[in-house]
Amino acid sequence: MLRLDHVSKTYRVGSFGRGRLTAVRDVGFELQPGEVLSLIGESGSGKSTIGRMILRLLQPTGGSITCDGVDIAQLHGNALKEYYRGVQGVFQDPFSSYNPIFKADRVFSLVHAEFFPEVSGDEWRERLEKALESVALNPGDVLHKFPHQLSGGQLQRLLVARALLLEIRYLVADEIISMLDASTRIDVLNLLADLKERGLGILFITHDLSLGNYISDSTIILRHGAVVEMGATEKVFGDPRHPYTQHLLASVPLLREKWSRDGAWTPTAAQSFAQGEIPSLVRVEDDHLVAAG
Repeated sequence: MLRLDHVSKTYRVGSFGRGRLTAVRDVGFELQPGEVLSLIGESGSGKSTIGRMILRLLQPTGGSITCDGVDIAQLHGNALKEYYRGVQGVFQDPFSSYNPIFKADRVFSLVHAEFFPEVSGDEWRERLEKALESVALNPGDVLHKFPHQLSGGQLQRLLVARALLLEIRYLVADEIISMLDASTRIDVLNLLADLKERGLGILFITHDLSLGNYISDSTIILRHGAVVEMGATEKVFGDPRHPYTQHLLASVPLLREKWSRDGAWTPTAAQSFAQGEIPSLVRVEDDHLVAAG
């Protein structure tokens, strides 16, 4: 499993780095193969910092991150390369992952050269076509194209295909659909669900509660870098215990509801997420949400 134990991250800030900013505070959780775990919080809550520490792009200030019991901070050389065979990330802006002067499929040739130099060209092309087809891409539509010639959804799926070529076990999906249009979002979400069914463990980082509810088995709610609520998704969304979680869920706009100034009773999003019904209500008192019972 992928495990975080009491992980913290503090940055130096201010003049000459004399100040300290704690972005992540004593976070711990486990991600199992075949599980989708949503990491949910507002901007600045530490979600992406956690993802980058898992990917070894940042080092924790405290605590440890282990994969199958091995502390990833101790990995170097070939051991680190083997870690990256099993753990990869896909990020929010798909265009930032590509060099615009090269064709998009250069990301595959780099994987071939770095991780599978012994594989022949013909065999690699066969593997590549299978990986593209597994993420619902037609090789003829996306290969030998520059990034600007492809949509954001196509570029994101190319990155997922790259990860599949490495036969990864864990994927850090950091806001990977926030820049996509609504029709493409559901395609990428369904792709992640399909990968989960194949045994892939996915850390789904998002600020969108509805997306996290749609796809995840477990949910972690972050606030100011700390875990305020964690558990099975249906429990967190259906029976939130922490006031911050309750506030987040009650603030989600619903398609069947209209905004009102008059402080009238308003359905909570928590019950609608969990049950598709609205049996409990909240009201607004002095600019605060108050449960009806």
